Amino acid sequence: MAFLVILLALLVFSHCGYSQRSPSPGYYPSSRVPTSPYDRDFRTQWGFQHQRREHDITTLWLDKASGSGFKSIRPYISGYFGASIKLQSGYTAGVDTSFFLSNHQEHPGDHDEVDIEFLGTTPGKPYSLQTNVFVRGSGDRNVIGREMKFNLWFDPTQDFHHYAILWNPNQVVFYVDDVPIRTYDRKNEAIFPTRPMWVYGSIWDASDWATENGRIKADYRYQPFVAQYRNFKLAGCTADRSNSCRPPSAAPTGNRGLSQQQMGAMAWAQRNFLVYNYCHDPKRDHTQTPEC
Repeated sequence: MAFLVILLALLVFSHCGYSQRSPSPGYYPSSRVPTSPYDRDFRTQWGFQHQRREHDITTLWLDKASGSGFKSIRPYISGYFGASIKLQSGYTAGVDTSFFLSNHQEHPGDHDEVDIEFLGTTPGKPYSLQTNVFVRGSGDRNVIGREMKFNLWFDPTQDFHHYAILWNPNQVVFYVDDVPIRTYDRKNEAIFPTRPMWVYGSIWDASDWATENGRIKADYRYQPFVAQYRNFKLAGCTADRSNSCRPPSAAPTGNRGLSQQQMGAMAWAQRNFLVYNYCHDPKRDHTQTPEC
């Protein structure tokens, strides 16, 4: 019986993909950016009673009363934006933990957004990491999401891992521990974010869609749901320095796209861990996503 229990645990561990190690991308943009103190670069935006600071860790939590969120003090027109995040284990269905860029408060109904979101789950099933890009669209108008979802090659509840967005005039790159998992290239002005955006983080109840398309809801018998952030990295061109600031590069070769080694690491991530790609969804109207 003990042998069967161990074997089952190993099968679950392998099924979640946690036994794999990522290939070296050869270039580590997070190491080139100094840590940004939370108190200098961010302010609590909502849920003040559901957020605390201890040493270098910012903790947000969601319960039946409220979630919480923070926002950068300055808007950016390009940059590298990252944070090390640790998620909660156990039952987290319906919970959305996020780190993203947006200008939704300045352009309601017509905003731009670049998302990293962790979609809560049930015990024994992996978190989904969802990346998304909105260009001039929100819930008030026509939503054209560009979602790509991934599982991870590690357990994001066991330790902090670094997640980042690099946004420059040519492309958006999403990173997990410096491994690029997705790029979104500027193919024309109409489908690429160019207006200033702020950096946000939050935890909130997304029961209507986050877990199995909303089939499994947040269950507040398991509250509070907790997310921890540290090691913030903000290095970019603020909106007031747009004429004198050099946009960051995604690769050691400058703003010409990823290196061959980075492309190989991204191909590995997408081959093994990509679970949804909006471009391959037959239910989508692809006349609205010409980049596909």
